[in-house]
Amino acid sequence: METNGSVKDEEKTRLSSVSNETSTRYGSIADSLPTDEPSTAETTVLSPRRSYITVAVLCYVNLINYMDRYTIAGVLLSIQKFFDITDSTSGLLQTVFICSFIILAPIFGYLGDRYNRKFIMIGGLSVWVVMTLSSSFVTESYFWLLVLLRALVGTGEASYSTIAPTIIGDLFSGAKRTVMISAFYIFIPVGSGLGYIIGSSVANATGDWRWALRLNPILGSLGLFLLAVFCPNPPRGASDGHGGSTIEHTSYLEDVKYLLKNKSFVWSSLGVTAMAFLTGALAFWTPIFLSRAQVAQGIQPPCNTEPCDTSDSYIFGVVTVVTGILGVSLGSTISRKLRDRVPNADPLICAVGMLSSAPCFFAAIVLASTSIPATYVFIGIGETLLSLNWAVLADILLYVVVPTRRATAEALQIMVCHLLGDAGSPYLLGSISDALRTYQPDSHTWSFRSLEYSFLLCPFVGVLGGLFFLMTALYITKDRKNAELLTAGVCDPVDPPTRFSAMAGSTDC
Repeated sequence: METNGSVKDEEKTRLSSVSNETSTRYGSIADSLPTDEPSTAETTVLSPRRSYITVAVLCYVNLINYMDRYTIAGVLLSIQKFFDITDSTSGLLQTVFICSFIILAPIFGYLGDRYNRKFIMIGGLSVWVVMTLSSSFVTESYFWLLVLLRALVGTGEASYSTIAPTIIGDLFSGAKRTVMISAFYIFIPVGSGLGYIIGSSVANATGDWRWALRLNPILGSLGLFLLAVFCPNPPRGASDGHGGSTIEHTSYLEDVKYLLKNKSFVWSSLGVTAMAFLTGALAFWTPIFLSRAQVAQGIQPPCNTEPCDTSDSYIFGVVTVVTGILGVSLGSTISRKLRDRVPNADPLICAVGMLSSAPCFFAAIVLASTSIPATYVFIGIGETLLSLNWAVLADILLYVVVPTRRATAEALQIMVCHLLGDAGSPYLLGSISDALRTYQPDSHTWSFRSLEYSFLLCPFVGVLGGLFFLMTALYITKDRKNAELLTAGVCDPVDPPTRFSAMAGSTDC
């Protein structure tokens, strides 16, 4: 009996030793504590109350970010008249903003996985406040300066959008994480809608579109203060049950290799790209499209002098806020109800949202020439279906990627989806519209038709995005399990197929 017990003890010791050795060698989560004493910011356990306050602050800043992004679109008619620019040139304002976002996002993603995330966000948002305020003082002879300043505004959103979701992911897990992520992402459509509403309201009240750009920096300064006082830098991976003090980092190249092998991440990123193309084009051009439709129908006169009537921006903003709240809430609720019964429910929800929104937007585009109310109805239905995806997409990334690579994953996804999505779609649609408009340059009806025909590209991109999410559904279950095993230190994060024989038996990542 003693001999058998001794053999069993030796076997346990040997397996435990192998487990620790393999975990330390492979894992982004090490089983033993590191030799260096971790910083206070990385080891402090936050109370639930402090975590909820943190999410509230992050939601507020997210709201301000998206308000600023679409304030320009809310007063675009006045900007076109003020600077005397064409549709394609107008689209550059959004394109340069997104391009700077693309360039800077991978840098902030790299920094966000390795350094204090709170300080990074504060630095980026400080640049955003200064650049946004400066852009409101540009005179009519210096349109190129407005373009440059809008490009620099992308610094703030690049720093914030890549890092904030990872902080929420480190504060909560499971169903609570889904709820908190939903709360965070619901402010994307809400902020976007408020951008139109506040932009058009301030421009109408003051008679000067530039005042619409001066409110956001004031609100952004309050956001900076709240970040500095209330937002912590939580331990990476804390909500996954391991805590920040045991996480080891790998090189950036290894991080990228891991993400490219993650099929759920790759296919969902392509789906997000199609969604970004669609939402970017619709968000930037819909108010002008509706205004031109009413001019073509004789409902309102054309805008010949600045300031222009921005009532369409106001109505579109209200529709965006309402449908955004409804869509995000509905999407996250369906996800929580189905996730336990249908393992690949999340990408299926995204696929249904994209595929079913495409015919709605097609109907809205076609009906604009005859019925503005019907157009708004189909826009509202389409935006609700599209908004099902916001929180679900963020949740997918958080549970198929290990904690120490989430900021890098956010950054790469942002870079790809904006590079191939909304960085080019406003300019592309504007260029198509300008090219078609040359056939009848003085016709207000043809001005509407040229933009209408360019808009027809959007529903087809929506269908393509739905197909990408269906591909994601094929791999999501396996990749989620792999991420859980990698987080537990069982498998090699650089080469996931590695097998590791532990006491529980052989586990294939």
